[in-house]
Amino acid sequence: MRPSVDTLTRAGALAGVLAAVGLLPWLSGRDPALTVLRARSAEQEPTREALDAVRRDLGLDAGPLPLLGQWAAGLAHGDLGTSWVSGSGVLPSVLAGLQVSLTLMGAALGVAVLLAAALVAPVLVRGRGSGGAVAAMLAAVPEFLLATVALLVCGVWLGLLPTSGWRGPGYLVLPAVALGVPAGGLLGRLVADALPAVLGERWVELWRGAGVSRVRIAAAALRRALPPLVPQFGMAAVGLTGGAVAVETVFAVPGIGRTALGAAKSQDLPLLQGAVLALLLLGLAVGAAAAFTRRRLLGPALRDASLALPAARPVRTHPAVPLTLFTLLAAAIGWGLLRDPYAVHTTARLAAPSVAHPLGTDGLGRDVLARLGHGAAITVGTAAAVCLLSLLAGLALGFLPGVAAGAADIANALPPVIVGILVAAVSGPGTGGAALAVALISWPPLAAHAAALVQEVRASAFLLAQRAIGAPPWWILTRHVLPTVAGPVARHALLRLPGIALALASLGFLGLGAQPPAPEWGLLLDESRAYVERAPWAALAPAAALALLAGLAVTGAPYTQPRMKERTDG
Repeated sequence: MRPSVDTLTRAGALAGVLAAVGLLPWLSGRDPALTVLRARSAEQEPTREALDAVRRDLGLDAGPLPLLGQWAAGLAHGDLGTSWVSGSGVLPSVLAGLQVSLTLMGAALGVAVLLAAALVAPVLVRGRGSGGAVAAMLAAVPEFLLATVALLVCGVWLGLLPTSGWRGPGYLVLPAVALGVPAGGLLGRLVADALPAVLGERWVELWRGAGVSRVRIAAAALRRALPPLVPQFGMAAVGLTGGAVAVETVFAVPGIGRTALGAAKSQDLPLLQGAVLALLLLGLAVGAAAAFTRRRLLGPALRDASLALPAARPVRTHPAVPLTLFTLLAAAIGWGLLRDPYAVHTTARLAAPSVAHPLGTDGLGRDVLARLGHGAAITVGTAAAVCLLSLLAGLALGFLPGVAAGAADIANALPPVIVGILVAAVSGPGTGGAALAVALISWPPLAAHAAALVQEVRASAFLLAQRAIGAPPWWILTRHVLPTVAGPVARHALLRLPGIALALASLGFLGLGAQPPAPEWGLLLDESRAYVERAPWAALAPAAALALLAGLAVTGAPYTQPRMKERTDG
């Protein structure tokens, strides 16, 4: 039996990523022997004899290809090798980190589902959607900032929960909340966005007239709306595992993401390869489970080409809502652009908001409002460019699901930090490298959404009738398939704009994005984290700006579609 296209794509993408990870020391131009020596013992002098001894011990003199070959040969026998730094086996370390991350993922996913259910419940009760600004703002909350605030409030001030480590269920609560709230906002918004079209269909009216209970109608509506979104739930679950590096760092959680980051910094190649392999295999497993679940939800209608897709009905809020959000954001940015973001006033360090400094000052006495305004071009402009590129790639690859599925599972399983490290090794840290790293992994959710919609619209009874009357393929594609797919995916892309900005911010937080003293919003969050207890305004300003951006993106998206189309769909 010949392997399918998506299987070959998965295998090729998996091999390519592992090979790139294996070449990291040589791509970075840094001597791995020196990095490993310092990781083993910070006090030992890096003499030529000491470095030569490390090279002989690790087999670095043979070059990257023999090392990759040895690692692959060991992998075939279930051996992930030995850590270059600790000398212990890689497999137990990877399994321990993966167990911690999976436990944290389960708890965070539980928080996300509960929050998503709370956001979706009003739509099911009222039978109509909302603009979704609240959900979008929740999705835009920086996870590492939420983790820091939760640590201070619940752990330090109130003393209710432990603040670091991993020794019992109590240590799970704060990291799970920090990860689950943004994920719940995203998932809740996606489901709430899909429900109004379903609830406006004829069968809902008939069921209500026949006296069917609201609970049963809600369950049926959810079953109908969920299939295109199931891949998004799977991708969110994977993101809660490998993408939790910042939260794991704040709470000192020994998860697989933090393990991979530590291995990358110390150039512990076997441990890094083992951690990345575990993340990739997890992504493949979750992707396969999501695909199976989606097919089960659709049932025989997908096979028999008898689906009837709900028409897209983006909900428009009152125009005052996006207008107000835009005015607030534009006023803050415009006001900040008139001020100097680099002027240092040591006598005004951590000053509270005042007439002279409307949003206060940071740890160096620089005006927060000025840095917020000047950083908008870097943060929002770069995120918008990455978002547009991801949308185009997602729409294109959505029509090639066999080719895109495997690569999407691999790309989605990679934490932005690991990709950022690989890109920075070649191009050096900076805004461009961070944008490229985020662009390489931000398209899978959009491609999965587009592929699910393409598959369903191609299996719809309406499209089958169009083919039967002789409609040409180009007509079907441009007049039916593409308009049906492009609208929901474009709104999805806009919803992910703040998330892309946050991914860029996380790379800046780890030193892989924009470099100081650039007023990039991620750097503002990073710089303010150390004194968030004394001067919370320095962290709240960029966080509030990201929340306003999220609300504006979601409430303004429906106005990109003409009202006539909305009436036709109704």
